[in-house]
Amino acid sequence: MSESINISEATIALIDSLKGTTNAFGLAGTGSEYRIVTEMFLYKFFNDKFGYEAKRDEEYGERLRNAEKWDEEYDKFTDEEVEDLFSYLPASVPKMRPEHTLSHLYNASSQGDFSTLLDQTLVDIANLNAQNFSVVTSGKSKVNIFNTITNYVTDTQKRDEFARSLMSNVASFNFEGVFDEKYDFFSRIFEHLLKGFNNAGGGKYAEYYTPRAIAQVMARLLVGDGTDLRGVTCYDPSAGTGTLLMALAHQIGEERCSIYSQDISEKSSEMLRLNLILNNFASSLQNVVQGNTLTEPSHKESNGTLKKFDFVVSNPPFKLDFPEYRDTLANDSIRFWAGVPNAVKKIDPMKPKMAIYTCFIQHVLNSLKPNGKGAIVIPTGFITAKSGVEKKILQRIVDEHWIYGVVSMPSNVFATTGTNVSVLFFDKSAQADKVILIDASKLGEEYKEGNNKKSRLRDFEVEKIVTTFRNCEAVDDFSVAVTYEEIKEKGYSLSAGQYFDIKIDYVDITEEEFNRRMANFQQTLTEQFEESHRLEKEILAQLQSLKFNENVGKDNE
Repeated sequence: MSESINISEATIALIDSLKGTTNAFGLAGTGSEYRIVTEMFLYKFFNDKFGYEAKRDEEYGERLRNAEKWDEEYDKFTDEEVEDLFSYLPASVPKMRPEHTLSHLYNASSQGDFSTLLDQTLVDIANLNAQNFSVVTSGKSKVNIFNTITNYVTDTQKRDEFARSLMSNVASFNFEGVFDEKYDFFSRIFEHLLKGFNNAGGGKYAEYYTPRAIAQVMARLLVGDGTDLRGVTCYDPSAGTGTLLMALAHQIGEERCSIYSQDISEKSSEMLRLNLILNNFASSLQNVVQGNTLTEPSHKESNGTLKKFDFVVSNPPFKLDFPEYRDTLANDSIRFWAGVPNAVKKIDPMKPKMAIYTCFIQHVLNSLKPNGKGAIVIPTGFITAKSGVEKKILQRIVDEHWIYGVVSMPSNVFATTGTNVSVLFFDKSAQADKVILIDASKLGEEYKEGNNKKSRLRDFEVEKIVTTFRNCEAVDDFSVAVTYEEIKEKGYSLSAGQYFDIKIDYVDITEEEFNRRMANFQQTLTEQFEESHRLEKEILAQLQSLKFNENVGKDNE
């Protein structure tokens, strides 16, 4: 077993041990569980990351490395030495004072009121790192990285025990072995971290988590392999936990791009922040905004216009009723040039009807640079729309030659919806001569998630989609490359199946074989006709044998 697998298993075991503690104290499945697990996980990550970087520091590193235990030596630092060390560390490294380290806390765990000490330590670390590790709301309020967590245990007598149990979980693990790992490692860890939180506090995390295979397809088709890009910007206006952004940034190169995002959900923004930190994108945290992208887009230029990006990806909500701000969006005919969905007369929270994804398609296109590329996940029904906002968008993206590819995915690839989905690929430079349409609906392997049947793309199927798309290749019953004029002739349909040739296979046979087959057909028909006549006679005979019952209607004497 490789070292990487061992580290992966140990990291997953840490997550499971934290969940075990929340379960033991009656917090499993509650809205607070995700916060407790992720914050303790991140606290341990911060502790080990700080120690790792401090030991590499040119000024103080040798002193810490030569000590039997770096954190015990760090306890001896003066306030001036601590501040001096902070000045040497990169901004992406979390700062921790000696009293914040895990060793310091663990040694104090036997003291009374330990839960208060743990909570205060987390708050202190959050305040110390607020400038570099906070996210902001659309109203410019900062959301700190840590909060108090032990007060979720309602029995005050058990809080110290709960805090000690959490400390015991993290004390037996060391993150230093994973700091050199990349996206492929942390994406799996992060997915495991999300498991079990799908219904936490009424929020379904799977709604914010795009399957990794789809994220890979989108990233590879937008960026290419081995492309030497530098200083590019990546944006997701409905970022969720950041799966699409992580895949995109990994494909470009972590040191070669900056990440921007916005999402209305507080929970998903917190998970996105954790995802960025794990993947060494702390420098982009200042660009993470919690807020409503459609009503208050936060990423703007100094003149108030929308900021333009090199790459934009999105997996927006498909349907969400928003009558309270529907008219506000409709009045912005420049931004929402195709219009917005009609308001519903009666709202059913369980069955939203307004196709909010159409607003996000327009926002994605508006957010691309003149040579920018984008991709968005949409319900497959959109690609054959015949009316409304959907039809107007279809016509615009075809007429402007912005659309250059569509991939229709297998059914049931998302955890919380059975809606068939497709991915639209845009190129604002309009350089493509043809549009590649791929029907991947027959791909994927089925598996069970709880009681639900799901599908997932396998590695070789991802390769098939990527290769076919890049080569703009026509493959029987799988893909077709069509011109923009052909699309217009088909009523602006982007469904691959509507362009597939209907093929009839002819097989040459001899005259003797032809006569033999015809004789067999005639014999079979003759036998069937004879059987039909026999059945007709039998039915008539049965009808003729029926007689009226003379006793019907007479009273019994």
